[in-house]
Amino acid sequence: MSESPLLSELIDALRCMPGIGKKSAQRITYHLLQRNRDGARKLSSALTVAMDKIGHCERCRTFSEEKICALCQSNKRDRSLLCIVESPADVYIVEEAGFRGTYFVLMGHLSPLDGIGPEDLGLDRLERLLDEGEIEEVILATSTTVEGEATAHFIGEMVHKRNLNVSRIAHGVPMGGELEFVDSSTLSHAIAGRREF
Repeated sequence: MSESPLLSELIDALRCMPGIGKKSAQRITYHLLQRNRDGARKLSSALTVAMDKIGHCERCRTFSEEKICALCQSNKRDRSLLCIVESPADVYIVEEAGFRGTYFVLMGHLSPLDGIGPEDLGLDRLERLLDEGEIEEVILATSTTVEGEATAHFIGEMVHKRNLNVSRIAHGVPMGGELEFVDSSTLSHAIAGRREF
């Protein structure tokens, strides 16, 4: 049975999400069309608005509707501590663990095979942030993959050149999109037990 062009287009569009293959996309499509057209319209509207209005914070690079996100604007943050993470999702999870410093979001990790270099991670912006003089310690919370470790070493060298303290969260805690599988207590202990890098 051939599907209508609009049905096929919707199924293909849903496949852009992680973990959604053709079968899942078909199930979601048929469910929305059969049982929840109002929910689909609301989802469509929310996606359109979010894609048009959510950008990146000019300071930390996390997702934000404002030029400077609420975390960076807050006077309650410890500006001497900077936690470097790979994704905005990591910021949310580190926050849940009780961290009250500031962040810098790489939006990935170094990966020469994929053509991702320092300029793609905003490391020029990170250098300017480090040179402002407020930061005393940088906490590296990148993934423990080869790419995450290479990224941590690259950034660690940048930080050491400025005579700032640099530490790494305790090993065994997955980062870089895998934080969702770690409870906040474990992550809090990993941050507290960070080691000099």
